[in-house]
Amino acid sequence: MVTEEHHTDQNHSPEHPLESNGLYPDPGKLLDQDSIDLNILKKLVGRSILSVDQFDKELVLEICKFAALLEATEIDRSHPLDGKIVITAFFEASTRTRLSFESAVLRLDGKILSIPSGMVTGVAKGESLSDIGEMFNAYGDLVVLRHTETDAVEEVSRNLRLPLINAGNGSGEHPTQALADWFAILKWKPRLKAAVVPPPFQIHLGILGTPGSMRAVNSFLRMSLLFKAGIRKISIVSEMADPLGPELESLLEDSEIEFQLANDINELLSDLDVIYMNSIAFLGDSYKTLDSRYKLDADSNLKKDAVVLHPLARLDELDPTLDGTHHNLYFTQAHGAVFVRQALLISVLNRFDRLPRKEIPLNA
Repeated sequence: MVTEEHHTDQNHSPEHPLESNGLYPDPGKLLDQDSIDLNILKKLVGRSILSVDQFDKELVLEICKFAALLEATEIDRSHPLDGKIVITAFFEASTRTRLSFESAVLRLDGKILSIPSGMVTGVAKGESLSDIGEMFNAYGDLVVLRHTETDAVEEVSRNLRLPLINAGNGSGEHPTQALADWFAILKWKPRLKAAVVPPPFQIHLGILGTPGSMRAVNSFLRMSLLFKAGIRKISIVSEMADPLGPELESLLEDSEIEFQLANDINELLSDLDVIYMNSIAFLGDSYKTLDSRYKLDADSNLKKDAVVLHPLARLDELDPTLDGTHHNLYFTQAHGAVFVRQALLISVLNRFDRLPRKEIPLNA
């Protein structure tokens, strides 16, 4: 496969004091001097973000371009979310998703009402999610919800009239994670945003996990199909005989991307350009983890320019010896989620008029 130049310099400016190991591609390479198309982003105004199926490639690209501008630009002084209250309702444990949403809001000068656990709500007394949704209407302007139950989004939406962002619903979906994933990939290889990608530059995408029961992997696979022009092949590595289920298998077949199922990552590593890993699935009322035989470390037979992504939290499937290598795209993946979520919040809450136009060129 023909390789492209990778920009590995970390940005240690006062505005972005990143000190972590790994690969930090320049967000400016995703922009190509393009302005942000406000007409596309306005499709999100007032809308809930519940599933990857709501997005097309055009909208994903515009969100990622907007996020790249936000990453490269200091806009805190413009206070885009001043006067807005975001309710972060996390009925399931979270580190990155909850904190990145809250960081995104606070850095835009919005305010947070936080539910860090379902046990501090009326749920502990038997209150229904639909009643809680009704109460949210009076307390904020947008709700970010994570829950262990797949049908929680539907239940809270029965009475909720505010925009709702799904931050993970049981074994269902995690759409904003998929946006953060593809933001990292597109910064790493901007050529993949093109309508036509020559075969030498197409990628072999490896997905380690079970999309049928792992929400982050589910959403990542769905969004990956939007970029089929840049994907040569998809390999799904899972201990399950049927890791997809009928719906995802049908979507893959309809995409006409070559794909295969495998159960040994080591047999594929030498040909994979992107390895998307996940270890934890919430099934029923407990967490299930992958077998440790799917582990990667610095001695794994990775292609020279291959990158590894992981939504985190990780267990022993992703060894810390990879952290200091150029294969590590998972730290920038996590850091970039703040800017993706800022782009979504500004768009859904229609605060474009609060942005500094000189720094954020918007094409209306």
